[in-house]
Amino acid sequence: MDRNELERVARAMVVKGKGILAADESTGTIKKRFDAIKLESTEEHRRTYREMLFTSAAAPESISGVIMYDETIRQKTRDGTSFGEYLTRHGIIPGIKVDLGAKPLAGFAGETITEGLDGLRDRLIEYRKLGARFAKWRAVIDIADGIPTRFAIAANAHALARYAALCQEQDIVPIVEPEVLMDGAHSIERCEQVTDQVLEQVFGQLFQHRIVLEGMVLKPNMVISGKKAASRAGPQQVADATVRCLKRHVPAAVAGIAFLSGGQSPEEATQHLSLINQMGPLPWNVTFSYGRALQDTALKAWGGSAANFGSGQKEFLKRAKLNGLATLGRYQAAMESQAA
Repeated sequence: MDRNELERVARAMVVKGKGILAADESTGTIKKRFDAIKLESTEEHRRTYREMLFTSAAAPESISGVIMYDETIRQKTRDGTSFGEYLTRHGIIPGIKVDLGAKPLAGFAGETITEGLDGLRDRLIEYRKLGARFAKWRAVIDIADGIPTRFAIAANAHALARYAALCQEQDIVPIVEPEVLMDGAHSIERCEQVTDQVLEQVFGQLFQHRIVLEGMVLKPNMVISGKKAASRAGPQQVADATVRCLKRHVPAAVAGIAFLSGGQSPEEATQHLSLINQMGPLPWNVTFSYGRALQDTALKAWGGSAANFGSGQKEFLKRAKLNGLATLGRYQAAMESQAA
């Protein structure tokens, strides 16, 4: 393990003014995205879409890294340059999603365990050769009547730590993503309670597994009301609860925090990130690792048409730029109506 390399890459991933593009949708997930714009999900369409995002001219100004899917890291630009090589050449760090998805946790109805530890060491060795310098593993914790159970939280925390240890062994920075879902009707108070429990377990396991905290990035949910809640907490409440929760559980040694958007609208995710950063100084650099919140408007603008390639890039760059400003606490809602 090269601690200096891990720390260098981790710091570069969470540098102020930039964030991480999560372009690691599985084949099944991106099919749903393409269905929404009535585009067939072929390998070439998927390649073209990712190329549109990755080759946007000003992307390196706001994007520090890109999380790719197994298919994507093996693909190339139209001129034959591998995506990993292209990103590296333009100052963007290539990353890879390595988990195999959340599966039902046997004996625990409504709860899941993320799989993919078997064979992970060999896959990480291959991904590093393909250019990946960081990886991502997502654990999913749902809130509903009677769940999450303490066992489900513990099982997922243990898997996250095993994954992180294997990554650092191969000089790959682990993004540790314990996501408390916002799909339910729960209050922000309930979300904070569960997020407290999750982060407590996750960092307990990371410590036991001897993870170099300076060489990892945490990708947590924000503390937020469920989407179906009758009365949802306002933006400042979200920022206050999120910062309070993180300060309780995340050691200052962690290289940085890159939030997931978790189903928030693009505007909501950007506003919350900016308010959180306005509450500084914080112990860590706080940035974004967004998927839909960076891609939705770009996907719609592109619509699968070669003629709209530039329009899609323009929308992507606008969202990337606004989120880059949010990492500095400088985003204002009025900026939404301004051109990228």
